[in-house]
Amino acid sequence: MCGRYTQTQAGPILLSRFRLEDTALDLTPRYNIAPGQEAPVVIHEATKTPAMMRWGLVPSWAKDPAIGNKMINARAETIAEKPSFKRLIERRRCLVLADGFYEWRKEERGKVPMRFVLKNRDPFAFAGLWDRWRTPDGAELRTFTIITTTANELMRPVHDRMPVILAPDAEEPWLDAGSVNPAAILSSLKPYPSESMEAYDVTTLVNSPKNDLPECIAPPGW
Repeated sequence: MCGRYTQTQAGPILLSRFRLEDTALDLTPRYNIAPGQEAPVVIHEATKTPAMMRWGLVPSWAKDPAIGNKMINARAETIAEKPSFKRLIERRRCLVLADGFYEWRKEERGKVPMRFVLKNRDPFAFAGLWDRWRTPDGAELRTFTIITTTANELMRPVHDRMPVILAPDAEEPWLDAGSVNPAAILSSLKPYPSESMEAYDVTTLVNSPKNDLPECIAPPGW
């Protein structure tokens, strides 16, 4: 599962890393992105475009947008079968911009928040799916979900699932709306190599989604 993540990189770094044109999009660093909040993703329709979307997928056919609260993640093993996700694999894949994610380690004294990052601290992209939903009065709501897979060795002692971090060379094929080879697309949905990642404990500030501060990513006592 992925229920909280970070994107702390400055806008120019993201534009360069993901080869995006300059945009008026708000790319302010985020330290505690939570479900129901707006966050930056990259989609490809006519062109490759960054966009702000709400985290928590609301399928176009949904009667109530509250369904998004239950659809923050999609399991890689079943997305090709579930009606909510199957049709999105072909045309509505997205890159969810991030540079870390949180998980809570269970101990006798309670749950300890941890942040998982790449060792080089570079930004990366989660594999995501997105959709459009229209309100009865015609307003558009765009939402996304983050795909998860089995945990790698680093993650396994803490949780049995982790978000899919795409390898850099898998990002463009995943984003390409013209690529519909299911085997090739789904093969990129795998655990990221443990040897390229690390994890550390962070302060309990991250426990509340109201806190979106640099201190959220700091070790306890920092």
